[in-house]
Amino acid sequence: MSATELAARPAPRRTEAAAPPARPQRLTGELKLVLAVLLVAQFMLAVDFSILNVALPAIGEGLGFSLSNLQWIATTFALSAAGFTLFFGRIGDLIGRKKIFIGSLALLGVASLAGGLATSPEVLLAARVAQGLATAAATPAGLSLLTTSFPEGPLRQKALGINGALMSAGFTTGAILGGVLTDLLSWRWAFFINVPVALAVIVIAPAVIKESKPAVRPKLDLPGALTVTLGLLALVYGLTQAGEHGWTNAHALTGLAAGVVLLAAFFAIERRVAEPLVPLRTLGRRNVAWGNVLGLLAFVTETSLVYLLTLYLQKTLGFTPLTAGISFGVLGVGTVVGGLLAPKVIARHSTLTALVTGGVIQTVFTAALLFLGTTTEASLALLLPATFFGGIGNMLVIVGFMVTATSGLPDAEQGLATGLASMSQQVGITMGTPIMSAVVTATSAGAATASAVHHGVTVAIAVNAALVLLGVVFAAVFLRTKRGTGTPAKA
Repeated sequence: MSATELAARPAPRRTEAAAPPARPQRLTGELKLVLAVLLVAQFMLAVDFSILNVALPAIGEGLGFSLSNLQWIATTFALSAAGFTLFFGRIGDLIGRKKIFIGSLALLGVASLAGGLATSPEVLLAARVAQGLATAAATPAGLSLLTTSFPEGPLRQKALGINGALMSAGFTTGAILGGVLTDLLSWRWAFFINVPVALAVIVIAPAVIKESKPAVRPKLDLPGALTVTLGLLALVYGLTQAGEHGWTNAHALTGLAAGVVLLAAFFAIERRVAEPLVPLRTLGRRNVAWGNVLGLLAFVTETSLVYLLTLYLQKTLGFTPLTAGISFGVLGVGTVVGGLLAPKVIARHSTLTALVTGGVIQTVFTAALLFLGTTTEASLALLLPATFFGGIGNMLVIVGFMVTATSGLPDAEQGLATGLASMSQQVGITMGTPIMSAVVTATSAGAATASAVHHGVTVAIAVNAALVLLGVVFAAVFLRTKRGTGTPAKA
C-alpha cells in the first residue's frame, strides 16, 4: 500500500470500550432498590430526631431523672449528632461510605436496644450519645451514596426530592409516633422500634449498595477535624444552655464563645494544611456556601416552628401530647407534597425558583400563624392549612438547598459536600429550638400561663417568619443559577 493510500485511509474509530460507561438516566430496578434502602435509613434517622420529645416526661418518671436534668436526654443526642457530622463525612471518604453507612446503622441498632433496656439515667444517656454518633456518621454517608449513585440532573433531583420529603415527614412522624407508642405501650418502644429497621437495612444494604470513595485516598486533617468537632460541640452546647437558661447564662456564653474561637481556629488551620478537611476552594463556591446558609435557615425555622406550635397547642389550647402530635400530620403531608413538587419545579425552572418560591410560601404561611387565638376551633381552622402550605414551601427550600449544595462537584468531593449539608441540617435542627425557646422565655417573662405562653409564641413566630424572609433575600441576591441546575452561572 502506497504512502498516498495510507494517508487517505480514515483514522481508526475508538472502540466503545474506551468510552466511559453511560450513567443511567432513568430509575432502573437496581436504582429503585438502592433508593429504597437509603430512604428507609434516612427516614428512620429523621424519626429518631423527634420520637422522644413527647416521651421525655414518661422517661423521667421511669428512670428517676430530675426535671432539670431531663433536657440532657435530647442534648446529649444533639451534641453528638451535630458535632461529629463533618468529621464522619470525611472518614467516609477515607475508608468508604458504604462501610461507614452500614457500620453506623449497626451502632444505631445496638444503641437503641441499650436505650430501650436502660434501668438508670447513666445507661440511657450513654445510649443517646451512641445514637447521636451513629446519626452523625450515617446521615452524610447515606447522602453521599445517594448523590454518587444518581447522576447529576433530573434523576438526582428526583432522588433528593423524595429523600427530603421523607426526611421532613420522618421528623413529623416521630412526634406522632412517640406519643402513640408512649400512650399505648411504653416509652421504651420509642427506642426498640429502631432495632428491626436497622437490622433489615444492614442485611439488605451490602448486596444492593456499591462502595463509594475517592480514587485517591485523602489524608485525614487531624488538627482541622479536632477543632471543627470541638467548635461545633461547644456551639451546640451553648445554644442548648441558652434555650434552657437564657442568653445571659454563664454556661451558654462560655460555650458560644469557645465555639466561635475554635471555629475561627479551624478556618485558620484549613488555610495552611496541605490536605484540609474542608478545602476552602470548595467552601468558596457560591452554591456550596450560600446553599448551606439557606439549608441552615430552613431547618432552624421549620423544626423550631414545630416546637412553638407544640407549646401553643398544649399550654394555650390544652391539648394532650398525643393530640398535639397528631395535629402535625397535616404538616407531614405538606412536606411530602413539597418534596414531590420540588424536582419538577427545579427541572422546569431552576433551583433559584424553588428556593425563592418556597421561601416566600413559607414566609407567608408562617406569618399567618401570628393570628392564632386562644379558642380551639378558630385556631385549628388557621393552623392546619397554614402548616400544610408552609410545609410545602419549606420542602421546596430544603430540596433546592440539597441540589444546590451538592451540584457541580466531582464524586471525590461528594463526601465533603454532603457532610457540610448534613452538618447544616443537624446544626439547624439543634439551633432552632433553643433560639425560639429563648425568645418565648424572654417575651413571656418566664410565666407559664396560657396568655403569657400565647404572647411569647406569637413573638417567636414573628422572628421565625423574619428568618425565612432573610433566606429569600440571600437566595435572590447571592445565587444566580443556570436553568434546571444548581450550579451558579458564574463560579
